Amino acid sequence: MEENRVISSTRRLGVITNHLFSESADQPSLLRSVRTSSQLFSEQGYSVVLPQISQEGESNIYRSVHSPLKLITTFPNHPEISTLHDNFERSAEIFRDERYLGTRVGVDGSVGEYRWMTYGEAATARSSIGSGLLNHGIPKGSCIGLYFINRPEWMIVDHACCAYSYVSVPLYDTLGPDAVNFIINHATVRAIFCVRQTLDTLLSSLSKIPSVRLVVVVGGADGQMLPLPLKPGVEVVSYSELLKQGQSNLQPFRPPKPADIATICYTSGTTGNPKGAVLSHGGLIANVAGATYKIIWNTSDVYISYLPLAHIYERYHQIMVPYYGTAVGFYQGDNTKLLDDMVQLRPTIFCSVPRLFNKIYASILNSIKASGREKLFTASFNAKKQSIMTGKNPSPTWDDVIFNNIKEKLGGRVRFMFSAAAPLSPDVMDFLRVCFDGHVIEAYGMTENSCMISCMDANDYLNGHVGSPNPACEVKLVDVPEMEYTSKDRPYPRGEICVRGPTVFSGYFKDEVQTKEAMDEDKWLHTGDIGMWLPEGRLKIIDRKKNIFKMAQGEYVAPEKLENVYAKCKFVAQCFIHGDSTKSALVAVISLDQDVLKPWAFAEGIMYENLHQLCNDPRTKAAVLADMDVVGRQSQLRGFEFAKAVTLVLEPFTLDNGLLTPTFKIKRAAAKAYFAKEISMMYAELSASETSEKKLL
Repeated sequence: MEENRVISSTRRLGVITNHLFSESADQPSLLRSVRTSSQLFSEQGYSVVLPQISQEGESNIYRSVHSPLKLITTFPNHPEISTLHDNFERSAEIFRDERYLGTRVGVDGSVGEYRWMTYGEAATARSSIGSGLLNHGIPKGSCIGLYFINRPEWMIVDHACCAYSYVSVPLYDTLGPDAVNFIINHATVRAIFCVRQTLDTLLSSLSKIPSVRLVVVVGGADGQMLPLPLKPGVEVVSYSELLKQGQSNLQPFRPPKPADIATICYTSGTTGNPKGAVLSHGGLIANVAGATYKIIWNTSDVYISYLPLAHIYERYHQIMVPYYGTAVGFYQGDNTKLLDDMVQLRPTIFCSVPRLFNKIYASILNSIKASGREKLFTASFNAKKQSIMTGKNPSPTWDDVIFNNIKEKLGGRVRFMFSAAAPLSPDVMDFLRVCFDGHVIEAYGMTENSCMISCMDANDYLNGHVGSPNPACEVKLVDVPEMEYTSKDRPYPRGEICVRGPTVFSGYFKDEVQTKEAMDEDKWLHTGDIGMWLPEGRLKIIDRKKNIFKMAQGEYVAPEKLENVYAKCKFVAQCFIHGDSTKSALVAVISLDQDVLKPWAFAEGIMYENLHQLCNDPRTKAAVLADMDVVGRQSQLRGFEFAKAVTLVLEPFTLDNGLLTPTFKIKRAAAKAYFAKEISMMYAELSASETSEKKLL
């Protein structure tokens, strides 16, 4: 009887699955049928738990409720899209006359209103650039380097690579010559697209990069003289010239297959040479297709692009954009002017990282306090938040009085915010939801999984987690006994997050050793992140396997967690936490928010000749440390997690000074070396203070 019941249930699930992803399927009702008819898996709200008994030291496998029986490999209503070329070809046909690529930077460098290229125009340019590469003798399958920041030409070159089966190799413009040369040689790059500012550096390195045969210069006026290459056999042409050459001799597409390599995405890393993650067309399409079950855009939406296109996070959204026919406006290339670009563009979609969201949060709160309307803001904020959390429509009065002015800071139309790359504070998430009236979704991913691993659902208002698995992959947790994280932990299983599915990369380019370290024999990608399963199948990131250190008293510290806590302090623009096994206390280097520092000093009546003097003033250090302590107690930090000394600096942590990776993570080894003198002085001060206290006792 039991066997017959299981067989019957299995057959019914099979029938449902056959229809689940069809164009005419009523997916919500079918999902309800799956949930109510099957005892083969356990539903956990946003996830399902597969019935296989987990191995010792592992949690069960979790999948999205949208894909309990089969992982998503392509778009539900468009199974014909299996490559990036297919995706853009469909968009070029359906959205031919719709706005696609926008820029406000003119050829002469002047900045004005946004000017737009349609999908049809971009498709035509794509064909010309691809044909131009073929006409210059760059064979199918070659690696093409993209060595410039976000602008329309970046996307056109990338589409050309997809249409003619080239492999794009993004180059971070801030990596520095040595790392760039390493990537070019490692990937055997044949052609490089760069801007005039980096051309001289590139040409001076030609003797070190023997594979390069063509250098294409993007930007600048037509007819502008370009320098001759310093090496025979290398051509230098302008982008506009290559475009014309391709137009005069168009070549038929060389379409890729789903298993073909679309890009080699080099992760910057915090130490050593970059590693090239090999990502296929099919894997990238599967990842974005899975996300469409949770993220819905349309042709009326406008997206602003400013995060580096060389990073998989931004690249992922640039696959989503053409699928929905969305318009994308590029920033003018200066992060300090991003908000000006947003006011001009008035985007409806804003994808960013916690570092910027934290800055927006602090800036708005500081301006509210300065205006004397803090009580009114708090009352309206709490009332509107309560309405949102209970599913009611907030009173428009609060928007008229308070929030409409705040919305204008981001252009006034943002309806969807997406945060990734680091944890977003629940306070900041609530703030964004209430102030900007949009969906605020936090996600988790990595390059090696073609981007998204998990994502919040739009109707989920619980904070402090990264949602359920992408319908295109499955997730499990593996014990990390040395850190005391196990799948048997109660009330919630904990362990290293591992992911498997069509989204997972095939390995690191020319690096079997590190590939085997990252991916086991069963094709599980080990992320190095520590997670915990919350009720209803939500995943929470709680630690990092590598970025931890042990204190002298034997306690483990996760510095990234503490840095995210201290980021909420009013004085803190950026924070670097340091500690080691020979010391009993943590110290911090704080890059100060000068917009907070100056008015604070004025209010306190502190006189100073310059800001460096103010940073070294004991009263300033005491105020910053006190503020950090308040925030630390509010976040329920344990005693040993509090920073006991601070060094205050004006210089921000940036890509240029080598303290951040291109994904805006702190390079810990670099920061430790950069601030070695300051760290030594802080520990000397703590030691002297302890000695003084002992004498008094």
